[in-house]
Amino acid sequence: MIRFSNVTLRRGVKPLLEGAEVSINPGERIGLIGANGSGKSSLFALLRGELHTDRGDVDFPGHWRIAHVAQETPALERPAVEYVIDGDTTLRRLEQEVAATQDGNRLGELHAALGDADAYTARSRAETLLMGLGFSESELTQAVSTFSGGWRMRLTLAQALMCPSDLLLLDEPTNHLDLDAIIWLEDWLARYPGTLLVISHDRDFLDGVVKSIVHIDQKKLRRYSGDYSSFEVQRAQQVVLTQNLIEKQTRERAHLQSFIDRFRAKATKAAQAQSRMKMLAKMEDLAPLHVAAPFSFEFKEPERAPNPLLVLEDVSAGYADKVVLKAITTSIQAEQRIGLLGVNGAGKSTLIKTIAGVQPVLSG
Repeated sequence: MIRFSNVTLRRGVKPLLEGAEVSINPGERIGLIGANGSGKSSLFALLRGELHTDRGDVDFPGHWRIAHVAQETPALERPAVEYVIDGDTTLRRLEQEVAATQDGNRLGELHAALGDADAYTARSRAETLLMGLGFSESELTQAVSTFSGGWRMRLTLAQALMCPSDLLLLDEPTNHLDLDAIIWLEDWLARYPGTLLVISHDRDFLDGVVKSIVHIDQKKLRRYSGDYSSFEVQRAQQVVLTQNLIEKQTRERAHLQSFIDRFRAKATKAAQAQSRMKMLAKMEDLAPLHVAAPFSFEFKEPERAPNPLLVLEDVSAGYADKVVLKAITTSIQAEQRIGLLGVNGAGKSTLIKTIAGVQPVLSG
């Protein structure tokens, strides 16, 4: 079990958590949410041992293996599949020991340990992870340095998934993934046997993966059962209930204060007035629950809206040295709402830039 007990955490002069408490049972799937800067990533750093509490304790079994996604992927010349297998540090350590050992008995022990670590399926498991995250078969042996930043983050995610772990910490894992890879990751995480903590702004992903929510709110950790959609309903109900309690308390305070003001100076009522003054002093202040301000925007009404709005006839789009899209023929009508889908590198951004006039049409 992971237990936060009266935890206070500060970064510099800024308090992130104050007297925070929460418990997470083994095997649970938790979504960690909160406003930007509320301390989500710092909480992960606490679990990894990179930060320490200013007060209170964070406890979980000392033998637990923790996997997380590194923030940076170095530009290595190492093949992608080997880089992913490196995530299983126990396996790599055993392999190094085998290479350095001459003792026959010790070699027997090490080969048995390699069997226990599923060493003989490691490469196929790494390839499955990479292909699930969108890599082609030909890219499995490419050097890490040949991939763009977004694809390197996929490599680092695959490395974290490769690591045998009891606790998996994922911080915005879908940031560099397309829809197919996100769906594959949801399915993979559904079969993950350990304890999972996920930070994500993707509510659909959270709904597909987690069973409980831990919300960092007003420097406290508040737990809710169910997925993100369920959390939103519970949170809204809690806000309404808290506001009703505050209004009720305000009326009670006003009633007590009115009695005190009226009868404090009268000898026959002085004792009762004193009693009500004590009641008023003992009343606990109820803090309102703050709901994040909704983000909204609107497009200005166009001066004119021709129909069709856009016509593409046999268009080729791309760059001077590379055609990304060709023979595009389509039209877009006014007021249509269109989703543009495709794997990374398929040409979505290229098409948008071409339509916007940022990238000139190659032909058509």
